Amino acid sequence: MTNSTAEELMKTFPMFDIALANYIHKNAESTFFESGEVLMKPGQFFKYAMLILNGKVKLYREGEDGEEFFMYFLETGNACALSMLCMARNQSSTIMAIAVEKTEVIMIPIQFMDVLMKEYTSWYHFVIETYRSRFEELLIVVDQIAFKNMDQRLEWYLTQQANSLGNNLMLTHQQIANEINSSREVVSRLLKKMENNGLISMERNNIHWIGR
Repeated sequence: MTNSTAEELMKTFPMFDIALANYIHKNAESTFFESGEVLMKPGQFFKYAMLILNGKVKLYREGEDGEEFFMYFLETGNACALSMLCMARNQSSTIMAIAVEKTEVIMIPIQFMDVLMKEYTSWYHFVIETYRSRFEELLIVVDQIAFKNMDQRLEWYLTQQANSLGNNLMLTHQQIANEINSSREVVSRLLKKMENNGLISMERNNIHWIGR
């Protein structure tokens, strides 16, 4: 797989026991994605389950007209539940996933999934926990769309970005608008309001998150 040992895999994925870590180390592949590179796109079929060994990935839901909505981040020690689900059901992806920094991904081929689920209890619990945590994140996204106004959605979005990427966010107003399915004019107006309220400070293509 990589130069990582089974013991190092267990440090990144603490739910794994040594037998599972050894099995994955023996049978999985490792792939690097550069910042901005696409890991997953709508219409793609999966032959691998993806685990994030190092790095960070952003997931988006795409609309019929190509519009995007930010969903959540996958970070070191996370697994892509959607790759597992699409692979298990032989369905294509409806999600876009893009690396936001250099990312190393463990790719577990589909032919090993039955063995993992049947013979490794720690893998079974890892998959269930992955589905649970991703489902909770999706509920938060649904809440933002269904129950929050645009300024609340923008504050939630910036909080998520800052929690994952740090307080200095290299984001354009257009990029933010794309990721919360709004317009640049609306985003610019709301960002100015947030700056006046002391939640952020702005420079060109840079937003410093201060928060409440």
